[in-house]
Amino acid sequence: MKKKNRITLIIMLLLITSITINAQTGKTEQDETTKAKEWIGSLSLNDRAKEERLSQVVATHLIAVKEWHNSHPASTVPAGINPLDGKPLSELHRQIIADSAMPSKVHDDLMSGLRKDLNEQQVALVLDKYTVGKVAFTMKGYQAIVPEMTATETAEIQKLLEKAREQAVDYKSMKEISAIFEIYKTQAEQYLNNNGRNWRQMYADYTKKIKAEKEAAKKTKTP
Repeated sequence: MKKKNRITLIIMLLLITSITINAQTGKTEQDETTKAKEWIGSLSLNDRAKEERLSQVVATHLIAVKEWHNSHPASTVPAGINPLDGKPLSELHRQIIADSAMPSKVHDDLMSGLRKDLNEQQVALVLDKYTVGKVAFTMKGYQAIVPEMTATETAEIQKLLEKAREQAVDYKSMKEISAIFEIYKTQAEQYLNNNGRNWRQMYADYTKKIKAEKEAAKKTKTP
């Protein structure tokens, strides 16, 4: 009798677990589908069939990224060192490594699905939704820091930031997305250094200027 009760309890626990997992999966799909529809709706395509196709493409990608992220925590990557600097891998580094192992087909399906119905400018607008407009925000920062930034410099840095944006859409958290952008920001700063600029000095000058402006503003407000 005790054995029978134990088996019944195990079955009940399995059923409860299954129901919980299914409920969580259903919520994930609903959340990501809603987000996808909002993003595609913001394009004002005025074409219901096209909007439905695109929403499905984006939702499928969002769900795949989230499910991969949730099933591949940082703990699945052994602790070790970063071969570039010899420092221990951080929790964020390990999570990025885990997420970067997601099959490339997930990304390829997103990009081909978007480009099937959208032009490159519209594709960029969708990718901006994923990355909360970090391309424009970061470019604005460079334009403020680099004196008389040339058209060639602007084009090169824009290209790097757009690469960062496309790569970053396959990562779940904003910390990861920001870390991906840091990779390309480092490349942008190296590019400036290699072409007659001194990034460290420009950044120091900009910081000094901002600090002086804040101090001046304080003095103006003081009675």
